[in-house]
Amino acid sequence: MDFNEYQKKAEETAVYPNKGKNFIYPVLGLVGESGEVAEKIKKVLREKRGIVDNKTKREVKKELGDVLWYVSQVAAELGISLDELALANIKKLMSRKKRNRLFGNGDNR
Repeated sequence: MDFNEYQKKAEETAVYPNKGKNFIYPVLGLVGESGEVAEKIKKVLREKRGIVDNKTKREVKKELGDVLWYVSQVAAELGISLDELALANIKKLMSRKKRNRLFGNGDNR
């Protein structure tokens, strides 16, 4: 499955107010699901001495899938394909690597 195929299938499951004209709803969902990933990892540090067991890996995998779903929906709401998004991100990162700018701060380094 490629990103665009995923995005199309994910859109079939999207049910929220004003779908197609509401980027705010999936942005809020993205923040919430990202927080759930962070919570799972926090508990690894607190309760498992930093060791990720198979159960935790399965739980984080589910939450990361939800993050992907919301990224897909935010992009769809803004008319951006996931393939386009992934390609632009890799180009940006490779440019930073080539210019030795992988470290540091700021979007435009």
